[in-house]
Amino acid sequence: MRQPKVWLLIGDKLGDNAQVAAVARRLDWPQECRRLVFREPYVLGKPRFVPDLFHVDRQRSDPIEPPWPDLILTIGRRPAMAALWIKRQSGGRTRIVLFGRPKRHFHDFDLIVAPPQYHLPKADNVLPLELPLIHPDTEAVEKAGRDWRRRLEALPRPLLAVMVGGTTKPYRLDADAIDGLLAQVHRASGGRGTWYFSTSRRTRPEAVAALERHLPASARLYRFGIDPPEDNPYRALLALADGFVVTGDSVSMLVEVARMGKPLAIHPLPLEKSWRTWTRYHAMRALGYRPGRPLPAWMRAMLRLGWIGNLRDLEVIHQSLYRKGWAVPLRDHRFPFPRSDAAVPDEISKVVARIHALCE
Repeated sequence: MRQPKVWLLIGDKLGDNAQVAAVARRLDWPQECRRLVFREPYVLGKPRFVPDLFHVDRQRSDPIEPPWPDLILTIGRRPAMAALWIKRQSGGRTRIVLFGRPKRHFHDFDLIVAPPQYHLPKADNVLPLELPLIHPDTEAVEKAGRDWRRRLEALPRPLLAVMVGGTTKPYRLDADAIDGLLAQVHRASGGRGTWYFSTSRRTRPEAVAALERHLPASARLYRFGIDPPEDNPYRALLALADGFVVTGDSVSMLVEVARMGKPLAIHPLPLEKSWRTWTRYHAMRALGYRPGRPLPAWMRAMLRLGWIGNLRDLEVIHQSLYRKGWAVPLRDHRFPFPRSDAAVPDEISKVVARIHALCE
């Protein structure tokens, strides 16, 4: 039987791309990586979700032209729109495996690999996961550990890595939220050792500025996108830090730290300061919705009927990590954080099996 031709259709989010690549490495089929660059309004902004390429900078992207692939592996809103456009150009012949949740066009995706933070209806084209398919690059982590060992060993212990994400609906990471994070880190650590803060692609300037203003003199700060990339301590900290605090919005960092077997505490972010978010959140709670728990029957029914969009609940990830002992809530624990010795499962094999079945 002819092997299917595969495109990896990816964008600019490294954590997303790594999930696609992890599965692609297990597929022994011809593959081409087609990297998309997005037009300026949509580098951070969200385009209207339709099968189209209006949001893609086609001059700077890899070629999106026939012959069309048999199979596309993709992730994220913007690449998924391009994947749907390609499927239409192919006359429906191209099949799409989407990692994550579709904003719309649910049944146009041939397989949806669904991490647990997305409340998707049960369907033949949905494969639910226990955790996202995020894995640290262990070789790169080991190398960073060797390269940084002398630099980090000189710091007072314990070395507590604090990984800072950013605002993502319905959560916020502003100056007030940074103050709360710093207070919790101080309480949990007792002010001992070295705090090594590292921001991310989504950390807004006002949050970075708040860290700069209030960081203790003994702490360290790496500012993503400002400080030189070669000074990024993330992988070295994965190798050498004694424990981690990660803001609850950053699923990729949470899962990578958990898979490394490191002591991990999660700091959930507060809700956005908006009337719409406040009223929606509290109205849903009044009707039986609880973050991190199964949806009430009325919400499951509305999802099946398409009356409400697919929901994202990051606290599902938090609760899963807590139950298995792979993380603890920062507010309830002091360092050293307890950690289960149980291994975090690798679900790539079952994803690969479903893709093989899809293409038979």
